[in-house]
Amino acid sequence: MRNILTTSLITHAARPDFAFLTGDLGFGALEPLRGVAGDRFINCGIAEQNMISVASGLGRLGFAPWVYSIAPFIYARPLEQIRNDVCLHRLPVCLIGNGGGYGYGVMGATHHALEDYGILCTLQGMRAYIPAFAPDVTAAIGRILAAREPAYLRLGRDELPSGADLPPYSPWRRLLAGGGGTMVIVGPLAGGILAVARELPAEARPSVWILCELPVRMEEIPELFLAELRSSRRLLVVEEHVAAGGAGQMLLHGLALRGEVPPRFEHRFARGYPSGLYGSQDFHRKECGLDPGSVLAGFRG
Repeated sequence: MRNILTTSLITHAARPDFAFLTGDLGFGALEPLRGVAGDRFINCGIAEQNMISVASGLGRLGFAPWVYSIAPFIYARPLEQIRNDVCLHRLPVCLIGNGGGYGYGVMGATHHALEDYGILCTLQGMRAYIPAFAPDVTAAIGRILAAREPAYLRLGRDELPSGADLPPYSPWRRLLAGGGGTMVIVGPLAGGILAVARELPAEARPSVWILCELPVRMEEIPELFLAELRSSRRLLVVEEHVAAGGAGQMLLHGLALRGEVPPRFEHRFARGYPSGLYGSQDFHRKECGLDPGSVLAGFRG
C-alpha cells in the first residue's frame, strides 16, 4: 500500500496546498514523491511531536499537510500535539501510519499499532481511513482531500485474492453474499478471509462486508446491510485492533441507538500477546484467532 500511496500523492503534489512531512522514514518508497514535491517534502527527523506541530503550523497557513511515519510513531508519541494542535483547531492534517495492527511483526509491541484508530477517533473531528486493499488508498486520499479535516490513514499490506472483483470504494462495501450470517471486517484482514469464504457453499458462508472509515456514521450504513442483519440475526466484527474503542464497539453502539442490535454478536480482535512471544503478522493473527481458518470455523460454530 505504501507504493500506491506514493503514486497517488504524486498526482496531487502540484497543488499549492500540498506538503509532505516524514519522521525520517519511508526510504526506498518515498523518493519519487520527494523528487516531485521539492522543498515541500520535509524530513523532520526522529522528532514526531515537533513534526505534528510543524504540520499544524502549515495547516494554519493554508496547507493541507500529509505526515508520515510507522503507525505507532505517528499516533502514540505525539498524541498531545495531535489533540491540541491539529484536532482542537480542526486543521486539515492527515496522519499516515504504515504497518497498522501487527504489521511490523517480529519488531515487537513497540512497533505494533493495536489501539490506534480507537484512540484517535476519540479526538474532535478526527476521521480514520483503513483501506482494505491497495486500490482503496487512492480513493481514500481523494476523500481526505475533499473533507479537509483531521484524518488518519492506516496502511497495511495488500491481501486482495487473485480474481477478486472489488466494488467501487465507499465506507461500507459488500464483498460476498451468503446465507450463513453477517460479517464486518476492518482493514486488510478482509483479503485472506474473503479468499477462504468464497470457496464455501453459498448457504454456509457469511455475507462479508468491509468497513473502511471510522467512527461509524449510521447514516452511511447501507440499508442492504441492515436488512441482511435483521434476517441473519447474527453479527461478527473482525479487526486487527483491541476491543476497547474498536469498530466492534462503535458499530454495536450505533445499532443499539437504532434498536437494531442482533440477538447474537461476536467480536474477533487483537488480544495482545497470549503466548508472550513475538513473530510475524500472520503468527500474531493466528494467536488471536484472526486468521481466516479460525474466523470462519468459529463463525460456523
